[in-house]
Amino acid sequence: MSQRTLVILKPDAVRRNLIGEIIGRIERKAGWRISALELRELSREVLEQHYGEHVGKPFYEPLVEFMSSGPVVVLAVEGERVVEGVRALAGPTDPIAAGPGSIRGDFGTIVRENLIHASDSEESAEREFKLFFPGAE
Repeated sequence: MSQRTLVILKPDAVRRNLIGEIIGRIERKAGWRISALELRELSREVLEQHYGEHVGKPFYEPLVEFMSSGPVVVLAVEGERVVEGVRALAGPTDPIAAGPGSIRGDFGTIVRENLIHASDSEESAEREFKLFFPGAE
């Protein structure tokens, strides 16, 4: 079944010039395609909506600060089992726990600055897609 997921290449990925490497890994997966892509700065308003479930947690403010510290690349990726697949390609948040071959395993340095966001479910993907690409179908 074809799905759509939202991917964000975070400010550390952009600063470290990893955009092409990460997008290349996504593009090389057979049957996946990038249907939308944009380099942008994220406003606090968008970040508050995106990370709303984490308000009040100790990592919330540092996360919002990090995500607004520089440009990000936001993309929509479509394909078979893409929600699960992109999360596997990203690897666990902790770069030490992330295996070789995963984005975080190969390039991650610290937990907070973990290079990539990928929707955790089809429902989250649709909610996030509407937030980051409003008006797009």
